[in-house]
Amino acid sequence: MTSKSFFLGIDVSTTSAKALLIDEAGNVVATGSTDLALSTPKPLWSEQNPYEWWDAAVESIRSALNQAGVRGDTVKAVGLTGQMHGLTLLDKAGKVLRPAILWNDQRTQAECDEITQTLGLERLLAFTGNKALTGFTAPKILWVRKNEPEVYAQAAHILLPKDYVRYRLTGDFAVDKADGSGMILFDLKKRDWSPEVLDALQIPLEWLPKTYEGSEITGVISAEAAALTGLKAGVPVVGGGGDQAAQAVGVGAVVSGVVALTLGTSGVIFASTPAPYIEKEGRLHAFCHSAPGLWHFMGVMLSAAGSLRWYRDTFAPGRGYDDLLAPAHQIAVGSEGLLFLPYLTGERTPYPDPLARGAFVGLTVRHTMPSMTRAVLEGVAFGLRDSMELIRNAGLGQIDQVRISGGGARSALWRQILADVMNCELVTVNTTEGAAYGSALLAGVAAGAWSSVPEACAATVKTLSCTAPQPQAVAAYEGFYAQYRALYPALKPTFDAVASL
Repeated sequence: MTSKSFFLGIDVSTTSAKALLIDEAGNVVATGSTDLALSTPKPLWSEQNPYEWWDAAVESIRSALNQAGVRGDTVKAVGLTGQMHGLTLLDKAGKVLRPAILWNDQRTQAECDEITQTLGLERLLAFTGNKALTGFTAPKILWVRKNEPEVYAQAAHILLPKDYVRYRLTGDFAVDKADGSGMILFDLKKRDWSPEVLDALQIPLEWLPKTYEGSEITGVISAEAAALTGLKAGVPVVGGGGDQAAQAVGVGAVVSGVVALTLGTSGVIFASTPAPYIEKEGRLHAFCHSAPGLWHFMGVMLSAAGSLRWYRDTFAPGRGYDDLLAPAHQIAVGSEGLLFLPYLTGERTPYPDPLARGAFVGLTVRHTMPSMTRAVLEGVAFGLRDSMELIRNAGLGQIDQVRISGGGARSALWRQILADVMNCELVTVNTTEGAAYGSALLAGVAAGAWSSVPEACAATVKTLSCTAPQPQAVAAYEGFYAQYRALYPALKPTFDAVASL
């Protein structure tokens, strides 16, 4: 046993509940992870049981404490993060009324149209900073009201996934401002719920939790939760953040000029902003940051490393990624005129289109499997550049460095392609635990280990490798990127027609 102090980050993702312990220097001491089940009871539906989130979180907390060999009373603060946008409805007694409707659920297009019609697009963007998309929480609330009136009649509390775990830990209804703004019920500029939006959509303000900054204390561990988890009753729990905002804290994207790129199944470009900037057409998400006093832009690609996984599983099942990518090093920039559209599961940025589809364009008998492999890597890079271009043109200013994380970041070839396509320095960092690490840092700030979120990041997040753009490749990619940009408008009528057959 040890007398040192630790901070705990809890991450309720779509696939697992993770608990991560760090010490006062920011070193990861232990992690515990428990898998979660996903339910798809109907086409386009995606749901989970909130009770399973809690059970998995309890198991993971105990696992991390046991692995580290530390007592629960050495944990001085707890931070929370997790999947964004999911609708969790509780009654007056705190009982879950139905399975949570998740971020990747696609059933609510009619409700999105209703929100846009009710508020008007210009007014919706002015208040929330975002268009109404099927992934967000607000349309899910309207869907339940319309389709499950008996459930809606019992509703008394609306929570996001991680905040249900917070409720079970503390007994308090609370949400951080970063995750709350992703519900599109926020006044982005005021960093709190928008009475105008709530009134227009007829959603009671009293159903919504109190909002807090990411490093602000929202409550303390209850005696009941302490008995289950092994933590000490009275330990403070802080706001934390949605997974992308907490991930940005975890890699140090809390200062101007530093952008976070997450190359996982989906791809995310995240840029902190000093003010609530809004992309004029709503093509970028605009939310509050987990770091107090900051906001952020976010562009989301639905199939980033997911495109490479599909490609491998379809054309080279069982083959290792290193083995698959090695021959692609020998293929010249542009894959000999072969372009790949990575819209395998529709797209969000810059085209919020569930009917968008993937494609290889330009295939000839000269093309080999290594050509196709490189084309997939380049197509994903072009798609991520779409988000980067929007951020550059929306008032952010100079981008000095892109900090890359996620499974795809392990490929040196892919990092070089991204640096060349975006014409920007790409670096990896020493922190690999992402959102859970960021939420633990936020807990450390609340406990006084660091005076601010930027200070916590500066003290713990260090750059490792650096990939610089190659001028010759940068110039060559400009022409290929222009051709890539022309493909979606040209193929959009085909995508729609195929979907209607």
